[in-house]
Amino acid sequence: MLKFVKQNLETISGVEIYPIISLGIFFSAFVLFTLWAMTYSKEKIKEISELPLKD
Repeated sequence: MLKFVKQNLETISGVEIYPIISLGIFFSAFVLFTLWAMTYSKEKIKEISELPLKD
């Protein structure tokens, strides 16, 4: 089955750019979420972590 997919993808011109774009999107999202997590307020994290325990 992989043979059929590979054959179809080889016939599309410009298809080699899609893995590069997807890697760029993933890397950008990973960096942004990491920066967001590092700069998030410690008090807010503590408040959110205690939500499941409150009744």
